[in-house]
Amino acid sequence: MTSLPIVIKVGGNDLEKPGFITELAHAVAELNRQWSCILVHGGGQAINRLQQRLGLEPVYVDGQRVTDEASLEAAEMMLSGSVNKELTMALLNAGVDALGMSGVDRGLLTVEPWSPDMGRVGRIVGVRADVLLSLCEQGVVPVVSPISLGPGGRYNVNADHAAGAIASALKAAHATFVTNVPGVKVNAQIVPSLSVAQTEELIAQGIINGGMIPKVKAALNAVAGGVNQAIITDLPGLRAGTGTVFVA
Repeated sequence: MTSLPIVIKVGGNDLEKPGFITELAHAVAELNRQWSCILVHGGGQAINRLQQRLGLEPVYVDGQRVTDEASLEAAEMMLSGSVNKELTMALLNAGVDALGMSGVDRGLLTVEPWSPDMGRVGRIVGVRADVLLSLCEQGVVPVVSPISLGPGGRYNVNADHAAGAIASALKAAHATFVTNVPGVKVNAQIVPSLSVAQTEELIAQGIINGGMIPKVKAALNAVAGGVNQAIITDLPGLRAGTGTVFVA
C-alpha cells in the first residue's frame, strides 16, 4: 500500500442507482489494497425528497444548495444519517474496515459562511488531516459526510468542495470525483485531460455548466492545493483509472 491516500467523492444522483452502492464498495475494496482510501459523499436526491416531504422547495445556485435552517436539518438527517450509514455498511459487507463520520466529528471540517444569500452553507477553512491519516494508518476507510462545523453551529458543504479540501490537506496521491458521466465532454467527446486555463475557458463558454461546475472547481482547487492529479469519471472509470484528468 502506498503512503499517500486517495480521496474518492461520490454524488447523490449515482447513489440512487440500483446496485451502485454495492459495486462502489467492491471498487473501493480493490483500490484499498493499493492506497489508503477516504470516501466523501453527497446525497442530493435523498435530501430533495425529504425537503419536498417537509414542504420545502430545493433551490440551487451554481450547483450548490441554498440551505436555510429547515433545509440544514433535512441535509444532516440524510447525509450524516441514512446515506452515510448505508455506505459504511456496504463497505463493511465488502470486507473493508470503515468508519462513518461527518465534518462535525472531532472538528474534522471547519468552515466560514459562504455568503449571506446561501444561508447555512459553509466554505471550508480547516481540515484536521491528522484525524484522517490516523484512521488510514489503522487500515480504516473514513466515510465522510460534508456537514461541517462553523460559527454558530453546523453548516452544509458541497461534497465536491469537501473532497477537494480534504485531498489538498492530505496532499493526496489523487482525488477522483465519481459522477454519472465518464468525464468532461466537449462536442460529445470525453476530454482526456484539461489544464486550468482550458477549464476556465470551457466554463466561460458555458460548455461546463450546472452541477459539473462545483466538481470541476473542486478538482482544480485540489490540484492547486498540491494534489498530484484530480479526475472526473464514472464508476467503471474509477475501476479502470480513466476519465478527465486535471493537471496544474
